[in-house]
Amino acid sequence: MAIEIEHKFLLRNQNWRTEIYKSIIFKQGYLNSLPTSSIRIRISDDQAWLNIKSATIGNQRNEYEYEIPYKDALEIINQLCRKPIIEKTRHYVLNNGHVWEIDEFHGDNNGLIVAEIELVSQNIKFELPEWIGKEVTDDLRYYNNNLANNPYNQW
Repeated sequence: MAIEIEHKFLLRNQNWRTEIYKSIIFKQGYLNSLPTSSIRIRISDDQAWLNIKSATIGNQRNEYEYEIPYKDALEIINQLCRKPIIEKTRHYVLNNGHVWEIDEFHGDNNGLIVAEIELVSQNIKFELPEWIGKEVTDDLRYYNNNLANNPYNQW
């Protein structure tokens, strides 16, 4: 079983932008959302993945991800996924030995920026950069699956 351990945060300021070492544009659509799990398709550049995540609240969830043909993923997102589609630029920032993934949302979620840190173990300690604000790991509104149902522009 694959376990994802992550913490989500809002940002205090824009200082993280000077530390970006890579950015990738993602589109993702949701096929299914149940009380126990969600199934999504994600595309980036010329790659695509099917992703299944448990709907567990908190910083640890089951996650499974499989590469699929890009053309199939485009058809699935355009024809089968519920709208709106999640569109975001993921910026990668290295800070104090940890990679932070900062998602800057577009489309119906424009204006929302969320930072995440993924850990390999619950026991790993990490320092919060000065640009990190409030932790929102337990706030369901900030989960991508929920942003597809209740976009940021409707809050």
